Amino acid sequence: MTAVPTFQQLTSPDDVTPRIRRALTECWVEVTNAGGAAGFPFPPVDAATVTPALDRIIDLLSPDTSRLLVATMDGELAGWLNVRRDSFKLIAHWGTLHHVQTRTAIRGRGVGRALMKEVRRAAKEEMGLEQLHLAVRSDVGLEDFYGRSGWKEVGRWPGALRLGAGDDRDEVLMVLDPL
Repeated sequence: MTAVPTFQQLTSPDDVTPRIRRALTECWVEVTNAGGAAGFPFPPVDAATVTPALDRIIDLLSPDTSRLLVATMDGELAGWLNVRRDSFKLIAHWGTLHHVQTRTAIRGRGVGRALMKEVRRAAKEEMGLEQLHLAVRSDVGLEDFYGRSGWKEVGRWPGALRLGAGDDRDEVLMVLDPL
């Protein structure tokens, strides 16, 4: 794979081709089954488990409120995320990242860092957002990853995530402000 990903924003359900839908599903299954904190905490999962959740995300795509940012390398999906804004006027100036993930075989090649840079640009320049929020699972190195991209921890919900008996994790709240 080449060293630099290219990006595509999907802002409508019609933008998601069967090929892209299949690649998004495969990525989500792969990341989850490798222990990734991408929305399904109890692996293993399969396409039948992931597809309904992905379909809900796709059905809500809209240029103003929900976009998929897809990274490709050599024509193949390398990673993706969903950025959403609430249309409620009080909080419409910020967005939230969901399901940030990269293919396991290409980790360490800068895809995640490039996704963070591109979502920052798109959120500010195209969606008119002023800040981004996300929540991550503690104890898997995500705070450090996001911190290197300018994100700041702003709080925690101690023990909010129960992955198994005796395995409670904090949910770490992070913000990227200003964009």
